[in-house]
Amino acid sequence: MSTMNADPIATFSDGSQLLVSTQHSKEGSFTCELYMASTGHKGQLDLQVVSNHMEASTCLEAQESAYGYAQRLYPGNADGMKKPPYLIWPGPAPRTWT
Repeated sequence: MSTMNADPIATFSDGSQLLVSTQHSKEGSFTCELYMASTGHKGQLDLQVVSNHMEASTCLEAQESAYGYAQRLYPGNADGMKKPPYLIWPGPAPRTWT
C-alpha cells in the first residue's frame, strides 16, 4: 500500500468534512484527491471520492490544483477553505543497501 496523507480543508454545516489526500507515486510525481468524510453507521468514517487524481511534479503544485478544484466544486465554502500547503510528504527515503 502506498503512503497517504489526508488533511481537512473545509467543514460543512452537517459536520462532514472535505479532505485532501496527497500521495507520492512510484514514477516520482505527486497526486491529490478530494474526499467527503462523514460519520457513518456505528460511528465509522465514511469516505466518498469527489475528484479524480490531480497530478503534478511537486507536492505543492498537486495540492494547489486540488485546492482550486475544491473551490470550484464548493463555491459557497471557498472563502473558508484551508489553503495549501497541506500535510507535505517529501517522498520516499533513499534506499540504503547493506
